[in-house]
Amino acid sequence: MSDEINILKVSIYGTEYPIKGSTDAEYIKKVAKYVDQKMREVDKNITIDSSLKVAILAALNITDELFRERDSNNDPSTIQEKINKLNFELDGCLKKYNI
Repeated sequence: MSDEINILKVSIYGTEYPIKGSTDAEYIKKVAKYVDQKMREVDKNITIDSSLKVAILAALNITDELFRERDSNNDPSTIQEKINKLNFELDGCLKKYNI
């Protein structure tokens, strides 16, 4: 992040929103695009006449993804897999440089 304040317009589900923040403009666009895609997925799968309802269902789907990702990152077997992979890579580097 920088100290510079970025203001840009993003389009989400057919509506433009001015976004103001110190986050990189490309990151803001990436996040907005993701939200737009999630809303369009909901709209494609379920007939809803309210953009607010589409937004709420998309928010629930995004939150579900977040919680599942957090749970998988805290899963001891996943953590052990990451440790094993790092150990393997470290061993390879040590052997490569005869350490």
